[in-house]
Amino acid sequence: MSEPEERAEPLATAKSGAVGVIGLDLRGDTPAPKKQVYSWALWDWATQPFNSVILTFIFTALYLVGPDFLPADIAALGEKDPVRVAAEADLASGLGLGSTIAALAILLLAPVLGQRADAAGKQKLWLGIGTGALIVSMFGLWFVTPQVSMFWVGVALISAGTVFQEIAAVNSNAMLIGIANQKTIGRISGLGWGFGYIGGIIALVIVVVLDAFDWFGMSTDNGLPFRLIAVGCAVWAIVFSIPIFLNVPEPSLGRPERKVGFFASYGLLVKDVTGLYRSPETRNTFWFLLASAVFRDGLSGVFTFGAVIASTIFGFEFQELVIFGIAANLIAGVSTIIAGLFDDRFGPKRIILLSLASMTIAGLVVFFLRDGGTMVFWIGGLVLCAFVGPAQAAARSFLARVTPAGREGEIFGLYATTGRAASWMASGAWTLLIVLTSQTAFGILGIVVVLIAGFLLLLPVKSGR
Repeated sequence: MSEPEERAEPLATAKSGAVGVIGLDLRGDTPAPKKQVYSWALWDWATQPFNSVILTFIFTALYLVGPDFLPADIAALGEKDPVRVAAEADLASGLGLGSTIAALAILLLAPVLGQRADAAGKQKLWLGIGTGALIVSMFGLWFVTPQVSMFWVGVALISAGTVFQEIAAVNSNAMLIGIANQKTIGRISGLGWGFGYIGGIIALVIVVVLDAFDWFGMSTDNGLPFRLIAVGCAVWAIVFSIPIFLNVPEPSLGRPERKVGFFASYGLLVKDVTGLYRSPETRNTFWFLLASAVFRDGLSGVFTFGAVIASTIFGFEFQELVIFGIAANLIAGVSTIIAGLFDDRFGPKRIILLSLASMTIAGLVVFFLRDGGTMVFWIGGLVLCAFVGPAQAAARSFLARVTPAGREGEIFGLYATTGRAASWMASGAWTLLIVLTSQTAFGILGIVVVLIAGFLLLLPVKSGR
């Protein structure tokens, strides 16, 4: 493969008089200390259990939207009783409503907070605020006992955690600029995603071990195992998020000329977005933000509905679902780290396109061979997971390569915003096709359609080498 011809402007320049490595010029060859790189990557490790354990495989899928939160008379009905099925669907839609509200909150807050962090040079402060609030949300799940009245408390805490994690991620992504150069940004981005998946694996393995030993004689009444899992995820986040605050520098010294009031920041945001499109130097960034919003929602749909597909279509039980989650995170983590090496050599665009094409094929195979038993999902599902991480990491790398100097938090805030602006697509296509066909399996095609749309939108975007 030939190297792409387009070259990005440097993401940041070194600031004289600064203490430590602040805003490395990505055209240079100076590597960041390994201590900084691994400390930055550990933040993904620290927060991933919120996604893998709480959001995807354990707390919500097996507890919050299950019979524990149904009225006693409905929970006593058979699993296939239409009344109980409809009641459980209401729980799932309630969780979806919370996710939608969270998406709107991120849409409104992420870019402005990122912009203000840039102006003040305080990305680490906002990283701390977001991470701390996420940890508090996870601790709060301890109080979500299996009562009908507590369901919405659980939804509110999980939705709030999603918002806070995204706000923190905006600033974590911005800090990538300070520890990477043009030759290493792909592999460092991939390392962060890979650490996240591996952290998710370890957390899920701990759950499997506890379950294998019957939670060491613990009473399963009152949702105690699930509530303890949430607390464990919070403690995990505290321990492993400390290094990034101690060892990783701010990516810039701030932009005082952009300091404005909170509400004035929205006017500045509109000006920035239109400026991205109008300026020939940044128009490519604008189009990438648009394309990535679509395909990232497709990627999110794979993990959001993967556990639902496994349990409702292929009949996975608790143990098999958790084991699949471990395998999925392992494969995603390893493939992401490996793909980071190819990112630096061939460019992130090629990694993303290959990943989307492979996931589309795997999704179609799972749909058309769904009557072939659990082995179909084991193979097709793991292939899907093998390409989710590389596409996510390459997208972050692509954006970092085309981000103007001093606007890291703002652009990554827009990255979060555009992603949330399109966050209805996969879930909407999933829901629409299920409603039209009355078959959950057709939701798979909804995710595939979004992946294809993202692939087509990315094709004309210039590579960010």
